Amino acid sequence: MFQNLYTESLEKRYDCAKAYFKALGVDTDAAIATMLDTAISLHCWQGDDVKGFEVHEESVSGGGIMATGNYPGPALDANTLRKDAEKAFSLIPGKKRFNLHAIYAETNGKVVDRDQIGPEHFANWMAWSKANGIPLDFNPTFFAHPKANDGYTLSHADDEIRNFWIRHDKRCRRIAEAMGKNQGCACVVNHWAPDGAKDQPIDRWSPRKRLMESLDEIFAEKIDPAYCKDAVECKLFGIGSEDYVVGSHEFYLGYALTGPQMVCLDMGHFHPTENIYDKISAVLLYKPELLLHVSRGIRWDSDHVVILNDDIRCLFQQIVRGGALSKVNIALDFFDASINRVGAWTIGTRCAQKGLLSALLEPTEMLLTFENANDGAMKLALLEELKTAPVSAVWDMFCKQSNVPIGAEWIDDLIDYDRNVIKKR
Repeated sequence: MFQNLYTESLEKRYDCAKAYFKALGVDTDAAIATMLDTAISLHCWQGDDVKGFEVHEESVSGGGIMATGNYPGPALDANTLRKDAEKAFSLIPGKKRFNLHAIYAETNGKVVDRDQIGPEHFANWMAWSKANGIPLDFNPTFFAHPKANDGYTLSHADDEIRNFWIRHDKRCRRIAEAMGKNQGCACVVNHWAPDGAKDQPIDRWSPRKRLMESLDEIFAEKIDPAYCKDAVECKLFGIGSEDYVVGSHEFYLGYALTGPQMVCLDMGHFHPTENIYDKISAVLLYKPELLLHVSRGIRWDSDHVVILNDDIRCLFQQIVRGGALSKVNIALDFFDASINRVGAWTIGTRCAQKGLLSALLEPTEMLLTFENANDGAMKLALLEELKTAPVSAVWDMFCKQSNVPIGAEWIDDLIDYDRNVIKKR
């Protein structure tokens, strides 16, 4: 349907775009080179609706994350998930990483509780990572477990339950260190716990004190920072914690500012009218590095598939304008079970990359000249003209140099995979 729709005229279109941006003082070849060198971490949980592959002795609830929809063909085992991820990789340009949760351990049908998992349960993932040249990132899983049923884990008042989750997180950091050694570069570990209350807790102080103490114990264990980089992630509210989240933005910002951990900013974890792009220039004044979870909330933290909207544009503009791309770890975090899951991965990643490319093609120096001269109308006019600039031709050249489908050509591949693989499961 879409084959050769973009390829035949690519060279001519790119030359025109190159001349257009050169007149604005922007080097399109340099922008593509930066894109080719910038990795984005795809999240495993889009491929199976956040179910994981744990073997349980008892029924599981302990929520905190929920995927909605019933599109056919979710990955039901690790080999299928890896195969689906490889298909997505083949449709996405540039460097990729892959982000795992602890519940994606492979235990050969045995029950292995989360405080007992180790690198051996991710041996297949590490072998796959090395074979495909795709570095891994990692996350402890503080939900979907009997010991998370009341909504508290690392901040739990029961020492036995709290210590279980502390042991789990310690294990996860050791797994991440093993992954980092296997892949020859650091594995980013993001620590997010859904702890909180649905309605008006009287004591908001004690859980935060216990969470702080738990984190102190977890991070006291010596793990090689060359192979494991820690981040802590805040949230405004969640399912079952609408009134009170222990790990709020203020809590984790304060914690990270007093330690070596990165702050993780998730695009869906703040007030619906609050954007994270304005926080980047503030946080990076105090921290050398930052983790981003690129997502899309609709009225709440609903983790919709990323699209190229103003939020994405503004996010990457702030990173590029501040010269902070080398200080930011870019990861995705959305899950939609109502559409083709490989398509969701591909759409979301390509749109995040388009946001970054658009920012790299912005004539920042010219815009600053207008701003410093108080030429506000001229600045606004140029910003609006740039919205219809020929970015697509530069994007298509980036895809060509990455040996992935150009423009909408990848949709043909998705249709074929959907009809001949996913729908036949």
